[in-house]
Amino acid sequence: MYYARTQISYIALMMTLTAGAFFTWVYLSALAEPPSYDSGPNFLMTMLMVIIVVYLFSFVSLSIVIDAHYFRISMGFGLFRKKFLLREITSVHIVVNPWYYGQGIRKWFWPRMWLYSVRGSKAVEIGLKNGKTYRIGTTEPHMVRQRILQSLP
Repeated sequence: MYYARTQISYIALMMTLTAGAFFTWVYLSALAEPPSYDSGPNFLMTMLMVIIVVYLFSFVSLSIVIDAHYFRISMGFGLFRKKFLLREITSVHIVVNPWYYGQGIRKWFWPRMWLYSVRGSKAVEIGLKNGKTYRIGTTEPHMVRQRILQSLP
């Protein structure tokens, strides 16, 4: 049973576009300066601005794919991704994350788990044979849980 969904964080998208617009304005302002020794865009600052926008863009979306063997998650364009063998999953629960768990990728020490989320508070919590716990945010927790349970060996 194949399942694939992508959710978008419109807040993160707006923050990324705002940062990109601001950095573009800074770059164009540096280009417009009259020529002198210290005028014009600085290569290191330009690269830093590009890296920041690419990093921010990597938290705009979260994709979930469940196929015959793997449960995969990918943030943004795939810079941050994780895959789980379905046969390693021991438990699947639908949970609601408190607001203070936040968004993005987080490691929580109590309860001991990893959190991947871009939007909302609904999530699916999976337990693995090695004792690790992961919470993956989704807008369709019942569907994700059902697909994982259907795909388990």
